[in-house]
Amino acid sequence: MTFLSTPDAIGSDLPRRDGPAKVRGTAVYAYETPAEGAAYVHPVQATIARGRITAVDTAAAEALDGVAAVLTPATAERLASTEDRELAALQDEEVAFRGQVVALVVADSSETARHAASLVRVDYARQPHDAELRADRDDLYAPEQVNPAFPTDTTEGDVDAALAAAEVTVQQTYTTAMNHNNPMEPHATTARWDPADGGSLTLWDSTQGVHPTRTTLARVFGLDEERIRVVCPYVGGGFGSKGQPHVNVVLAALAARALPGRPVRLALTRQQMFCLAGYRTPTILRCSLGADRDGTLTALAVDVVEQTSRIKEFAEQTGVPARIMYATANRRTTHRLAALDVPVPSWMRAPGECPGMFGPEVAMDELAERLGMDPIDLRVRNEPDVEPGSGKPFSSRNLVGCLREGAERFGWDRRDPRPGVRRRGAWLVGTGVAASTYPVNRMTRSTAVIRREGDRYVAEIGAADLGTGTWTTLPQIAADALGVPVSRVEVRIGDTDYPMASVAGGSSGMTTWGSAVVEAARALRERYGNEPPDGAAATGSVGRPDDRYAMHAFGAQFAEAHIHADTGEVRVPRLLGVFAAGRIINPRTARSQFIGGMTMGLSMALHESSVLDPRSGHVVNHDLADYHITANADVSEIEAHWLPEHDPHVNAMGSKGIGEIGIVGTAAAVSNAVWHACGVRVRDLPITLDKVLPALEDG
Repeated sequence: MTFLSTPDAIGSDLPRRDGPAKVRGTAVYAYETPAEGAAYVHPVQATIARGRITAVDTAAAEALDGVAAVLTPATAERLASTEDRELAALQDEEVAFRGQVVALVVADSSETARHAASLVRVDYARQPHDAELRADRDDLYAPEQVNPAFPTDTTEGDVDAALAAAEVTVQQTYTTAMNHNNPMEPHATTARWDPADGGSLTLWDSTQGVHPTRTTLARVFGLDEERIRVVCPYVGGGFGSKGQPHVNVVLAALAARALPGRPVRLALTRQQMFCLAGYRTPTILRCSLGADRDGTLTALAVDVVEQTSRIKEFAEQTGVPARIMYATANRRTTHRLAALDVPVPSWMRAPGECPGMFGPEVAMDELAERLGMDPIDLRVRNEPDVEPGSGKPFSSRNLVGCLREGAERFGWDRRDPRPGVRRRGAWLVGTGVAASTYPVNRMTRSTAVIRREGDRYVAEIGAADLGTGTWTTLPQIAADALGVPVSRVEVRIGDTDYPMASVAGGSSGMTTWGSAVVEAARALRERYGNEPPDGAAATGSVGRPDDRYAMHAFGAQFAEAHIHADTGEVRVPRLLGVFAAGRIINPRTARSQFIGGMTMGLSMALHESSVLDPRSGHVVNHDLADYHITANADVSEIEAHWLPEHDPHVNAMGSKGIGEIGIVGTAAAVSNAVWHACGVRVRDLPITLDKVLPALEDG
């Protein structure tokens, strides 16, 4: 590709720089790191949901040829900090959930380690457990805050009085299922302790943040951060599950500590990931809407119930998006948790916004139905002039533009609003729409260095590319700021030897790291002019956001659903999304992210459900044979478009995060399309034929 001497690198449709290495199989992932003489680690997991270990018999495992060590609560190293109980591996005999690691085998081969783990015998004293989430529990409690630091509850006006006086109301309960991240690359680590000079730890880890992982491990093991190095050039998907260190990283470090100087490898099996690597909590949303006959909202309430683990609290911010979406004088959002004997929930793509927009956006569709009003017109009528709650002006808000553009592209004007009237052979056909939003997140800490090396510029920052395109988009940002062709810019990322970078999470990566890169480029140019000498370098750090404005990305998702009139089978052959997400750094990688998000949203709508048996505390469909996810055959046409959006307030690039907004409204759009196809309102995800067929049979 030919570039001008002063190219506008941002906005160029460039192929991924990491693409050839991944396609050819030369990209080295954490578990594949060259490590001569490596040992292999396999965990032993608890078979009870709650209780205490009374005995561990390791004799048969230790007698096996090739076994190097067996660690138990009695023999494992004492950690410096056990404050985070999820990470307090093998520190006591308490069992807090089924699947908790109760022993660890290290052996010369992965096969030997797995077999030896099966020979470890563990006896327990069982205790009564509780693993059932219900909205009518008498022990629900309000957390101090919801992820990451939002108020638990908010109230404006008098919701109950407004609902009582409303001309039209919708008051329904909606549920989303427990979902598990299932990245293609499992959670994997190669670890090595160097005993020289008091000991240092190197981790090659599949993580969304090398520096946050180092900080966590330093605290757990009581080490200075300088004695830990974390390396992660490539990640085979994470979707939030690799955004925070889980117990597998601690286990790998413990195993390496037991074999000083010898590298060890640990990769969780698919089944182990269902209890050791986080998940999206199931949610119960009670949504209440009140409106005048003209569609003006007079009341909006979202009351959320979700679960957390008894040993570590995670409160998903499910009610937060309802605080800013639509204008009304009376608004309430609440969060209540049930602390259960279950694994620890964590981030999953678009935490909060993803489950939190399902109920309200289906409720808006139900309100439009009762009003006899077009669902798009209802949303447009309730556009706020400023951000509800804070009163801040929006840096930019183009939700109406997304709805209008999407409607035109989707052919919404040809839609008959009546449900169940369109048919193609045996299939009932319907269309639905939902809005989406995601905040513009900028982390407070990240630093980049840009250096002239010969004819090239090198940008160094400890950022992570979890498959989103960072290897490609950071050079575009640097080239744009330097005023040079992209071909002259190289980036070095994924290593704590590079300057500190925040986690790749909350759609904050480019906003944060890109801002630091721009600052470094500006400093280099200001100090050395247009042609810095070889070896010249400058540093830049992310600045504080302009907090005078409310900053959000917005979007609109459209879905076409087909329902088989005889079997209730649900198909979604068409998805379309239009987004307003600031300046697009690279159209090719952006489209990939939008489509990826919508695909995960379709998966959430139709398939994904982790079935937890409350009698055992066990997710019974804990592999990809039984935990179904959307595949290519599940949607034949999927489109992602975006509006040109100039927003000078968000950051130096004018960009907003795009990795998560694609998933947010998709499930609601699908549910609304299913209703339009057959007249059945499915309020509990996933939308399976057993929820549709009885209503079809009743006519």
